[in-house]
Amino acid sequence: MAVTIDLSGTVAVVTGGTRGVGAGIVRALLEAGAEVVTCARRAPGEPVEAAGRAARFLPLDLRDPAAVTAFFDRVRDDHGRLDLLVNNAGGTPFRMLGGGSAEQQARVVELNLVAPLTASLAAYEVMRHQPGGGAVVMIGSVSGTRPSPGSAAYGAAKAGLDNLARSMAVEWAPLVRVNTLVPGMVRTELSHLHYGAEDGIASVGRTVPLGRLAEPADIGAACVFLASDQAAYITGASLLVHGGGERPAFLDAATVNH
Repeated sequence: MAVTIDLSGTVAVVTGGTRGVGAGIVRALLEAGAEVVTCARRAPGEPVEAAGRAARFLPLDLRDPAAVTAFFDRVRDDHGRLDLLVNNAGGTPFRMLGGGSAEQQARVVELNLVAPLTASLAAYEVMRHQPGGGAVVMIGSVSGTRPSPGSAAYGAAKAGLDNLARSMAVEWAPLVRVNTLVPGMVRTELSHLHYGAEDGIASVGRTVPLGRLAEPADIGAACVFLASDQAAYITGASLLVHGGGERPAFLDAATVNH
């Protein structure tokens, strides 16, 4: 029997949901029937749409705590409730630790760890006053599970985000569930900046056991699951969505066949 996840009647906020992985999450939530509000510092060129509906966009600088509180108060006032927060906004330029200042690295941590904390606290203040509570999904990264040269501060922030989610899950249970979705490499409109042209993207994809990079829709589908009643007993967990991870380097270096 097919299992269909129906999020009709729910209200979701996706930070940084205007492109890439965030847009994939927004589309998946729209297709599941959710009402979606997304935010970023700059408005998208065109709205993110799926299933004949569009996400609502509101501008927000997640590094401004007062603005974040006002944003979630507005979502509550305009939509009547908040059922899901997806902390997706984040990112980093490639920069070796010796090539940047401490202030530059701190800004990466602020965006990828402090900002999701700020948003989660504001969302919790809405969720804890409504029947049924809500759910928070942190978008982590495999960079937080292994050495991350060139994005060390980002990897450290994502590792911290996963630990933060586990603590939130304990403190906010049973009313609010908190989980981390941990993507691996995802093919987005910016993939060429990291992996090169199509041949480079294909070559990198072949290093993944499943043979390809993830699509934003893959991350979106996992997010819809964590938001749904199908995951009602899942909190404080980390869901790896990385196609099997990375083939260990020693297997290719060894002189015997594996």
